[in-house]
Amino acid sequence: MKKRAFFTIPLSLLLIAVIVASFFLINIQPAKGNITQAQRLAEFTKPAVVRIVDYAVVSWQFNNPNDPEVAAILEQLNNQTVVGGSGSGAIISSDGYIVTNAHVVEATQKKDEDIANDAFEQVVSTVADYFKVDYETAYNYMVSYTQYTEIKRVLKVVLPGGDVLDGEVKSYGAPINEGKDVAVLKIEGKNLPTIPLGNSDNIQNQDNIWVSGYPAAADSDLLSPDSSLVSSMNAGQISATSKKTEQGSPVIQINAAATHGNSGGPVINNKGQIVGLLTFRGDTVNGQEVQGFNFAVPVNTVKEFVNQAGVRNTKSETDTLYQEGLELYWGGYYKDALEKFEAVQRIYPNHSEIKQYIANAEKKVDSSKTLWSDYATTFYIVDGVAGLLVLILLVFTFVGGKSKGSSDAVATPGPGPTPIAPEQTPPAAPENTLQDLNNDGKIDVEDILLALQKHQKKQKKKDEE
Repeated sequence: MKKRAFFTIPLSLLLIAVIVASFFLINIQPAKGNITQAQRLAEFTKPAVVRIVDYAVVSWQFNNPNDPEVAAILEQLNNQTVVGGSGSGAIISSDGYIVTNAHVVEATQKKDEDIANDAFEQVVSTVADYFKVDYETAYNYMVSYTQYTEIKRVLKVVLPGGDVLDGEVKSYGAPINEGKDVAVLKIEGKNLPTIPLGNSDNIQNQDNIWVSGYPAAADSDLLSPDSSLVSSMNAGQISATSKKTEQGSPVIQINAAATHGNSGGPVINNKGQIVGLLTFRGDTVNGQEVQGFNFAVPVNTVKEFVNQAGVRNTKSETDTLYQEGLELYWGGYYKDALEKFEAVQRIYPNHSEIKQYIANAEKKVDSSKTLWSDYATTFYIVDGVAGLLVLILLVFTFVGGKSKGSSDAVATPGPGPTPIAPEQTPPAAPENTLQDLNNDGKIDVEDILLALQKHQKKQKKKDEE
């Protein structure tokens, strides 16, 4: 046994060390990259922040053939005027539901007469400027000869990836100072990126927040056309949690910089959840916007309209794969990150960020760290084999080492008094030697039993004598 143990015990310890090492490697968590919280939030949420364009096209007919100058002005306008504007929003479900402000989509929700009146004001202003007359004079003249012939409503949602989709209003509150400034839209899509809704009851004064959207101030003729697809994110804090509008609707005051175009954009907390939608700015001073005094609709108010629309705010598979890929990429596991990014591209090809991340990961894949959990199946097989070998070695060492002693034990008399043989009678050697009694070519348990039976018969015969 000692000779066997000298070989088997070190080998068993080595195999056990292999098992422990594999268990340790499998459970190593990927290293965190040197990325700030704000950077993480920006990359996680950016694919789900959309631009919303809502407008109505009004067609005009001018009925004074004796005034070719005014007719020419309208012809330059193609006998049409456009009313409306743009804002921001956030996708909250993988099948295309979006939250934004009611006033962002107000243009297409108005009655025809109200839309026509807004558009007519533009026509009057254009004529007044051309003829250098006051607005009232131009209005009184144009109202006598002009009528609208058609109103076409258009609601478009521009995704960060460049897709321009038709939007449909599913639930609608009311514009600022008329009610709760919330609307829920629907676009056609699947596997869309999303942002989760938080709980505005949990927010505290001076909590860190970030505002995402498409501020008009960030648009410029000096930027490339595709820059209009890139949202902005500004950091700030909550300045007040319990203010209300004149109509009694709750609002949150924040100090993050924002401007027109940001309306409807998500206010995000440090968990990456929406806690509000930017709704309006503070008053201007001397005609100038003053930053740091902006207001948002609390997300719990937003949820009222989300529930009306029957929407479920659930994380999409696209979000899961993309965020896992980002964490791996930031940690230096470029090979594994590339697999995640390619999976995103398969299920949602127009993801705004995925092509660039795939390209970057491909460039760095040769320097990728090893993610040992990828080899879990191999480790399990190796551990199983190693564990079986350890068991065999232990049996070989300890159980196998006792077999010789067991044979010696069989050669001794069984239980009961042992008769004392006369001194002159020498012990019979055959009785103390284990033989192949059943003639099967090997000495095994059956031979032991036969030897015991033989011994017991002889003992019984001696007792009877």
